[in-house]
Amino acid sequence: MLTEMPLFAPAFPEIFMAISALVLLLLGVFLKKDSTNLITVLVVIVMAVAAGLSIQGPEATTTFGRLFVINGFTVFAKVLTLMGAALTLFLINTWAHDEKVARFELPLLILFATIGMMMMISANDLISLYVGLELQSLSLYVLAAYHRDSQRATEAGVKYFVLGALASGLLLYGSSLVYGFAGTTNFEGLAGAMKTGPNAIGVIVGVVFVIAGLAFKVSAVPFHMWTPDVYEGAPTPITAFFSIAPKIAGLCLFLRVLVGPFAAMIEQWQQVIILISVLSMVWGSVAAIAQKSIKRLMAYSSIGHVGYALIGLVVGNEEGARGLLFYMLVYLFMNVGTFAVILSMRVKGRYVEQISDLSGIGRTNKGIAMALGVLMFSMAGIPPMAGFLGKYFIFVAAVNAGFVTLAVLGLLASVVGAYYYLRLIKIMYFDEPAAAFDPPSLTTGIIMGVSGVLMLVIFIVPAPLVNGAEAAAKALFLG
Repeated sequence: MLTEMPLFAPAFPEIFMAISALVLLLLGVFLKKDSTNLITVLVVIVMAVAAGLSIQGPEATTTFGRLFVINGFTVFAKVLTLMGAALTLFLINTWAHDEKVARFELPLLILFATIGMMMMISANDLISLYVGLELQSLSLYVLAAYHRDSQRATEAGVKYFVLGALASGLLLYGSSLVYGFAGTTNFEGLAGAMKTGPNAIGVIVGVVFVIAGLAFKVSAVPFHMWTPDVYEGAPTPITAFFSIAPKIAGLCLFLRVLVGPFAAMIEQWQQVIILISVLSMVWGSVAAIAQKSIKRLMAYSSIGHVGYALIGLVVGNEEGARGLLFYMLVYLFMNVGTFAVILSMRVKGRYVEQISDLSGIGRTNKGIAMALGVLMFSMAGIPPMAGFLGKYFIFVAAVNAGFVTLAVLGLLASVVGAYYYLRLIKIMYFDEPAAAFDPPSLTTGIIMGVSGVLMLVIFIVPAPLVNGAEAAAKALFLG
């Protein structure tokens, strides 16, 4: 049982970020000139300080009447989320200035969304979970429609808002059913109620609704319908943010909710997660083949990756949690690097998004082609890239837990998915060159280069990151 601290110490990172967001909002209002660069740098510094506070914070404990919890798992997940948000913020700042839509509110929206994700990860009650989730979601709706002069962006924002509201309703309805039959919304209380009493049909139905709401947030099939349209319609670097930080936070929350308060119901929810995982892997792999827009391809790719990560949740033990966490760490760098490449697809100052625009860049833009080639090999799970290790740990955990068929299906889906990743490499190196891209900006060049190198480094020296993921997984099951 976790001890409760009467002080605000466990929530210092979130409190610091919230106060900083309000101060920076006032600073942006009172500065006469364009302050987007300054606010962006300050927001990144705030995120770095929050990560430091998370790491240096007290050990496993709860606060705010057991609504908020921290342990090794939440710290690992928060640092990953903050890292993903900070890296994509650099891409967003570069794009905003190129497109002349830079406003100081943009980095602050990212900061508010990230505060919501931090609260989600540390939620120890269905109510605090919902508050964090909505703080994240409301910021994301605005971000999707940020480029208000673009019809596609406005449409993406509306679709995301309408479907997101539906998902929130499902989550709330499921939470109300769980409360009605279990008598509490606190995670520790729910865990005790699930162990001592029979699994009432109302609780099972409630958990299914909760799973449906969370599956929407991570764009798992069949709750993925918003993803391709929103990814394509939203500005490219904001799409990068959608595909990284909220996915990491959402999957870590998924893991905490199901192996925490509902651990005793594993036989019931396992069946639902297996179905969602298989559908996500298969549909993500098959639907991406026909795509002509690289952003839609990345949307289906992210759906497939969520399916692989959910295998770790199906396993429901420390090994599965370790595999999921390590997979998300690798996924972070794969995705941020790939979106840096997509953001570098500019011809005479105009952004292009079609896969055919990559034709022949192996001869005209060798650096971009090399970075994208390495990242595509990693996404396909081909050694010696870090993506191979991510899938390896997930599949081994499934086999060791007796889910051999699920691991085989994941492997087959991965083989199908490798087709469209390798097709990009074929287009880059063997097709006739299209118009050459403009030289990438310094920021995007550094991010794509470092991400590509990390794919090799993590494969060669995985031990520190694997050990970190393993320690976080142990903390989750101890807490």
